[in-house]
Parts: sequence; structure tokens; C-alpha cells
Amino acid sequence: MSNALTPAPQGSTGSGLAAMVPERFANPLNQLQGLFAQPAVRRSLPMALLIGLIGAAALAWMMLASPNQKVLFAGLADADKASVTAALQAANITSKIDAATGSLTVNEDDYSRARILLAGQGLPKAAPGGYAILDNLPMGVSRAVEGERLRQARETELARSIQEIDAVAEARVHLATPEQSVFVRDSAAPSASVIVKLQPGRSLGDAQVSSIINLVASSVPGMKPEGVTIVDQMGGLLTKGANQSALGAASDERVAFQRRIEEKYRAQVVQMLTPLIGAGNFTTEVQADVDLNETQATKESYDKQGVLRVEQGQWTGNGKDGQAPGGIPGALSNTPPPASTLSAPQPTPTPTPAPGTAPVASTPGATGPVVAAAAGAVSDALKASDQYSRAYDLGKEVSVSRTAPGTITRLSVAVLLRDPETGKPRSQLEIQQITQLVQTAVGYSQPRGDQVTVISRKFAGATALDDKQPWYEAGWLPVVARNVTALVIALLVLFLGVRPLATALLKKRDDNAAQPRAALGREIGPPDGYEGGQIPPPRSDQPVSIDALENARNYDDRIGMVRGFTRDNPARAALAVRDMIKS
Repeated sequence: MSNALTPAPQGSTGSGLAAMVPERFANPLNQLQGLFAQPAVRRSLPMALLIGLIGAAALAWMMLASPNQKVLFAGLADADKASVTAALQAANITSKIDAATGSLTVNEDDYSRARILLAGQGLPKAAPGGYAILDNLPMGVSRAVEGERLRQARETELARSIQEIDAVAEARVHLATPEQSVFVRDSAAPSASVIVKLQPGRSLGDAQVSSIINLVASSVPGMKPEGVTIVDQMGGLLTKGANQSALGAASDERVAFQRRIEEKYRAQVVQMLTPLIGAGNFTTEVQADVDLNETQATKESYDKQGVLRVEQGQWTGNGKDGQAPGGIPGALSNTPPPASTLSAPQPTPTPTPAPGTAPVASTPGATGPVVAAAAGAVSDALKASDQYSRAYDLGKEVSVSRTAPGTITRLSVAVLLRDPETGKPRSQLEIQQITQLVQTAVGYSQPRGDQVTVISRKFAGATALDDKQPWYEAGWLPVVARNVTALVIALLVLFLGVRPLATALLKKRDDNAAQPRAALGREIGPPDGYEGGQIPPPRSDQPVSIDALENARNYDDRIGMVRGFTRDNPARAALAVRDMIKS
């Protein structure tokens, strides 16, 4: 039986080698088929496929589970990259350097934390700039190069000064300084352009823009504030006043003043109605007509009656014996004069003052008017004619009135109330009370023509007024989708790849173990009294002999028999091993 079995494998092996030698290099496909047909390769193929599937699943997990990268810094120097990377590694933040662009990237979730950490440590350190550039000037440079370096130093220093403002994240300054000329007509004033990158959600006010303009203009000799232009990162021109006429600037100021007035009244209405109706249950708008014209007037007025200031003139008597007494005082002079005859004087018109007579200033104690009045009282009967020149003081009043801008000429207020979702709508009495509250809050004036309107209606749905972010645009959705996809792929690989391969591997191993037993049963035949073509499994009480080991056709069967013999007879197995070692 052994002779019949032995030549067949030798002949088949020789014929197979003879057949494979000519086709080894002619058909690589057959060579691969022969390689996979080998027992060792066939036994290890399921394990290799299993390892490959696990590796593919791990690769898919790494590709899908890795978070998105965000550029932290772009265009950094190598020294800055090294310092930034070391700082991030110390803080357990994973960073990568893009090989194509050289940008430093971090995970999107760690972006804000990395920026705060590096800002606290003063990283990245800026390249040598400012006036430190002048320290690196080589010997013998030309005047043009020296001028450019000086201009670059000024630009860097101005940019650093502008970056000290809280709302400014980054700044760049470009100076245009023309060459100095001895001719006045050829001289040109320098100018500057500033571009600022603002912090997210921040903006520069008019006062801050004016500060930057004055800072740059004061740092360059001969530069005027009108020659400075400021632009933000969105391309918006911040220096609007420089290229705007006086009329346009005044119009902007008026519009801004009107908006402040309207915002003031709107805040008063909101503060009044919020405790009563609730936030979100009403909306209000205010339109204020403001008189922004400035008026200045001067007025002079005079008193029509006036007050006599100066009187000058003379009069002539009408009596024949109207000579004034004279001579040496004595007895004759003490004699009373003879009786005189009284006659009514003829009235004469009082001459008017000559035109163009300038009034003469007089003090309150002047004796001119008093003497004239006394003389008139004594000699009215003896007066034949008179001629006087009088000057009067007229009362003068000068008043200056100035009306400041900002007077409200008309005020219009509109309030829209939300009707309750459940229950009765608002009554007319309630709306009237709310109207009175609004009128009191805004200072309602009927002569001025103010108007206050309050109505109550149902508002539109919340989706129309309050647009919320859709759920498919939420930030957590990509993370969940990435993890779920990776988990599904791992489960598919496990159930559709690993499990069938493991099942096939175990089944093949059982078939390989059953084939030698079936072949041995067919060659040796069943024992006496056994019907069938297979050898029954050895009994535990049946001793294992040398003949049985020699008759075993498979190496695995021999190992199984030796294990059974060792398990049943441990002492004899130990003696056998000792004899083998001695020999």
C-alpha cells in the first residue's frame, strides 16, 4: 500500500515542475494562480484579507474622523514657525504645516484657543522692523536706498502705533514723500495711505478716525490731515470728510443729529411700554422733523418823545421903559421905579433849531435848561421875540436774538401692538390708554402738529420675523455626520467582510481536518464490524502504538495521537523524552 501511494506523488510533482518551468515567465497570471494555490498561501489568505479590511476601515476612520484644518498664520518666517509650533505642542494643540503654501494650520476647534495662547506669549514675533531696519544698513549705500529704508522704518513704526488701538487688529501704512525742491511751484505735499484690519464685530468711530489721521499727519513733516486716506479690510473709505464738501459734511451732521433725536424718543417709548406689554409684543417708529437752521437777529429801537438835552437862544423885550436899571448903587438907585403900563405881548413863533445842529452832551447838573426856564417865567410878559436852539435825547435799545438749531417742528410716532394669541383682542379703551402713555412719554404737543398712532394687530409667524439658522447648517451636524459615517463603515466591514471570512476560515480548517481521516479510511478500510467508509474517532481508552503513528498519513493526525499518548501516559512520555535527549 505504501509502495502504491509513494510513486504517485513523486511522478505528479515531477510532471508539474516540468510543466511550470516553460510557463514561469511566459504567463505571470498562471504563476500567481500557482502561488495562491499553495497550501500555506491559501491558509494565510483569509487572514491577509482580514488585516487588509481592518486597515482600510482604520484609514477611512482617520480620514473621516479628522477635524477640518484652519489656517492660523500664513507667510511666517521659519524662526516664527518653530517658536509657534513649540508653543502649540506645549499646550497639546496639534498643528500642521502645509507643504504647498507653507501656512501653519490647526484644528478648527482649537483655532480660537491657539490664537489666545500665542497672543498671550507675544507670538509670532514680528520681523525686524521700525528703526531697527536702519541698524542693518551696509556701508556705502546710496542716498536713494537710505531714503527708502528710512521711509520703510517710518511706515512700520506708524503701523505699530495704529495697532495699539483696541479695535484695530492689523495696520499697514504707505507714505508718499516727494523729493524736496528749491522751487516753490515744483514742491508737493506728502501724503499717506493707511489700511486697517478691524477686530471681528468692531468698528472705528469718527473720533478714532480723526485720531489716526492726526497721528499720521503729525509724524511726517509737511503732511496735512487732508492728505491721509484710511481704508478698512472691506474696502470701505473711512476718511469721508477729506473728499467731501462743506455742504455734504453739514448734511451728514444734520442727518446724524436727527437720528439721535429719533433714537432718544424711541428709547423712551420702548422703556415705557416694555413693562406693560412685554418685550417683543410691540414695535415702534419715530419720525422727527427738526429745524436745524441757526438764526441770529439784531434789533435797534428809539423813544419817540425824547428828553430835552440842550437849549440855546435869546429873546427881545416889548416895553418902552423897559430899560434895565443901572448906575452906581446909592440913594437914587434905591428909589422905586415909576409905575409902568402893562400891555399884552404879541406872540411870536418859536424858531425851530437849525438843521444839522449837533446835539451837545450835557450832564444832569447842567444849568442851561434851568436858567432858560427861570428867564422865561420872569420875562414872558416883557418878551417880544425869542430864538432858541434845542437838542433832545432819544431812547435807544439794541437787542440781539440767536436761535440755536435742534428745535422740533413736528413729531410723528407709530406704535404697533401684538394681539394676544388666545383670548379677546385689545379693547379700544386699552389702546386709548396706551396712546396717552406714548403721548406723555414723547412730549406730545397739539399746536405743534404732533401725531401719535397706536394700533393692535396680529403679528406674522416667528419664522418671518425671527429667521433662525436651519438645523442642517448647525455646527454640530458635520461632526455627528462624520462620526456616524465612520461607525457605519466599520460595522459594514465587520459584518460583511470580517465575519464571512472568519466563518469561511473555520469551515475550511474543519474540512482540512476531515480530509485526512476520510483518505485514511478509504486506504486502510474500516475495522472489523464497522460499516461505512470513514474511520471512527479513536477512543480514549484505546492505546496509541507505533504502528498507528506510522500508518497516519497526515502530520496533524500524528501530532494529535502524540498529544493523546502524552495525556494518557505522562510518565512514559517523560521517559521517552529523556531517552531522546540522552541519544
